[in-house]
Amino acid sequence: MISVKSAREVQLMKESNRIVAVVLDEIGSLIKVDLSTKELDRIAEKIILSEGGIPGFKNYSVPGLPPFPAALCTSVNSCIAHGIPSDDVVLKDGDIVGIDVGVIKDGYCGDGAGTYAVGNISDKAKDLMNITRQALEEGIAEALPGNRVGDISHAIGSFVISNGYYVADNLTGHGIGRLIHEEPVVPNFGRKHRGNRLKEGMTIAIEPMVNIGTNRVFEDGWEYYVADGSLSAHFEHTILITDGKPEILTRSRQDYGKNRSN
Repeated sequence: MISVKSAREVQLMKESNRIVAVVLDEIGSLIKVDLSTKELDRIAEKIILSEGGIPGFKNYSVPGLPPFPAALCTSVNSCIAHGIPSDDVVLKDGDIVGIDVGVIKDGYCGDGAGTYAVGNISDKAKDLMNITRQALEEGIAEALPGNRVGDISHAIGSFVISNGYYVADNLTGHGIGRLIHEEPVVPNFGRKHRGNRLKEGMTIAIEPMVNIGTNRVFEDGWEYYVADGSLSAHFEHTILITDGKPEILTRSRQDYGKNRSN
């Protein structure tokens, strides 16, 4: 069921998503060559706990997989989403890394993601990141009361395709509230005027995941990869649908990854 949040619930959502933004700001500023993704995860968990939150992804369970073991998803290069932090995954010059973080505080969830450059990255990687970030903004602009989910999906997908990139198959945004993943599903491509109608008070996570070479993906446990090994980028905001422009609850001091792709 799709939930419309009360004023009190909106305030609680704002707090959990504020912590998400704090984590992404801090982690984004730390990313550098020779740092392991597990060290980033350790730092992120400390920040979440110090802010009074709980890591929303750690021990998250789905049928057929062990509980997710970390506070962050750290997805490097061709890993699209749900990359598991490891001491053995050490960032190298030219890598790009997607950082996805979930937070629970006072029973309500926050979720956000950004993709960051490690050292000096290629012009193609910079363009991929910029297009993915802009695709997120295109989708957010359609998150208006009276519109439908398909309006968001079409805005994202048409922008990505028109710029020569590919939307990752079967990976979507979602509603968010008491649970990290709630209805409605928010695909990254689709048709205008289709799907659930958007209402003031809904909170949704919009998250384009964009690949260079193909839309096809393959799964390796929790982790999703681009089928042809090309690069992928991921940006995500949790937004509140208002009676006017959508309110971004996860807006950080820097738009996620922006200072890392110039």
